[in-house]
Amino acid sequence: MKKHIGILTADGDSPGLNAAIRAFGKAALGEYGFDVTGFLDGFHGLLTDQAMPMESSHFSGILTAGGTTLGTSREHIGDVSPLLATCERHKLDGLVCFGGRDTQNLALRLKQAGLNIITLPKSITNHIAGTDHCIGFDSALTIAAESIDRLHSTAHSHHRIILVEMMGEDSGWLTLGAGIAGGADVILIPEIPYHVEQVAAAVRERSRKGKRFSLVAVSQGAISEEDSRFFQKARQINRDLREGSEETEVEQQLLEIENEFTEKTIDLAHRLQIATRLETRITILGFLQRGGSPTATDRLLATMLGTTAARLAAEGMFGVMAASQAGQFVPVALEEVAGKNKMVPLDHAWIQSARAVGTCLGD
Repeated sequence: MKKHIGILTADGDSPGLNAAIRAFGKAALGEYGFDVTGFLDGFHGLLTDQAMPMESSHFSGILTAGGTTLGTSREHIGDVSPLLATCERHKLDGLVCFGGRDTQNLALRLKQAGLNIITLPKSITNHIAGTDHCIGFDSALTIAAESIDRLHSTAHSHHRIILVEMMGEDSGWLTLGAGIAGGADVILIPEIPYHVEQVAAAVRERSRKGKRFSLVAVSQGAISEEDSRFFQKARQINRDLREGSEETEVEQQLLEIENEFTEKTIDLAHRLQIATRLETRITILGFLQRGGSPTATDRLLATMLGTTAARLAAEGMFGVMAASQAGQFVPVALEEVAGKNKMVPLDHAWIQSARAVGTCLGD
């Protein structure tokens, strides 16, 4: 009897999603003989039952296209029972979700509620635990590095400090990789709280050597050492006051304030201008990092992960994320993925290489 599998894409869009949809769909229909139903606009489509049967034509001509043909959304789901009801109504044998960290978290809840589910990791900042590489990361890395390349000439011409802000609220993979590849003089990431004076000193040293410009790559989640110490102390005081009881609303509010507080590129630019007496400018890449056609590397990764997900569904192996680990494509239990964040290890080779070529990391 044919298996009937539903698919959807959720959270933010990224290059490579269509390549993954194509890979799963072609393998599901051709190799394994599944019936496939697509849900439009992420979990919102599953919630509201916006479904369409998918045929081979839906998976043709989309390998190189950016975005997602299925559409996506960020939907806060409290009660998962309506999602389960939709899957039951369509008599699905399983659901495959292509998405980011929120998708992994919701997928675990659906697994715990009894749904057969498989996920694929999508993240332009590469912060999903359990996988070496996420769909969209290489494309975003290429765009960000090329942006730094283009800013070198204007920084040099006007003797400016140019700060390039990149996505990455809680991990610095994108900024670190792009900064190294683009030859940034300073790279600031969430994993390494920075000292403004250290950054200013690095810029002044470049000026002393006749290099009257600097490129600073900044993760949106980068935070200064003084701000980091303040929030750590505030959290510790609150923990001492509650003496082992459950996390309080105050701690949650502190975390929310800290997340908002980290987006301080404008303040950093102002302080650097005062400290160095060099004109500063800011470029915020924002959604440019999500757009456009996926790189060949992302197309290959997406194809491998998509076909792996189809194979896992055929084998009846659900409750897992299809992951890339040490060159292999393997299932990882959702319990090992959900609620976790993959940060850059402080002894990672990228950090060591950045230091070796003289890049300032702000510490």
